[in-house]
Amino acid sequence: MIEGLDGAGTTTQAKRVVEHLTSKGVKAHATREPSDGPVGRLIREMLTGHHAIEGEKLSQGTFGLLFAADRMDHLQREVEPQIAAGAIVISDRWYHSSLAYQGTGADRDWIAMLNARARRPELTIFLKVRPEVAAKRRAAARRKEELFEDLRMQQEVDAGYQATIAELQAAGERIETIDGEQSEDQVFAAIMQLIG
Repeated sequence: MIEGLDGAGTTTQAKRVVEHLTSKGVKAHATREPSDGPVGRLIREMLTGHHAIEGEKLSQGTFGLLFAADRMDHLQREVEPQIAAGAIVISDRWYHSSLAYQGTGADRDWIAMLNARARRPELTIFLKVRPEVAAKRRAAARRKEELFEDLRMQQEVDAGYQATIAELQAAGERIETIDGEQSEDQVFAAIMQLIG
């Protein structure tokens, strides 16, 4: 799993890793969250402002439920069948994002409970990028700003990631941090060194 703030390079690196592994004859599968399943498509629409409640923001609790539902559907529909077929699955985000993002505005313990049945990854790689750098990258890519992408929110999410990583590492989960502000090639090389 590859995690990081929006603009950290998770999508680019997940794609590169799968392409590299495939070129070496390793069966590898790229996926992402929100997924491309029905719940994931709904979340993507909501993140860009569709289905908004007039004059109100959707609660983080609502997003927490939707992301947990998407994750379980994603696991059943895509991740587990790929693993059963012998593929290495590289996901652009997993439950760590829910803990970092929804954990900023909803009860962290509740978010953790919603995701308790999600499969634990063998390795999670966190691309560490300062929120200000991630914001500049998103602006340079001319991406339309989504609900969680304003700078103040991203600073909260960054703190959420640090707390999440510390908690999950203390529970025995393998999470490695890479300096995501290096060049794309340097980040890729560091990821491949960890994957072996």
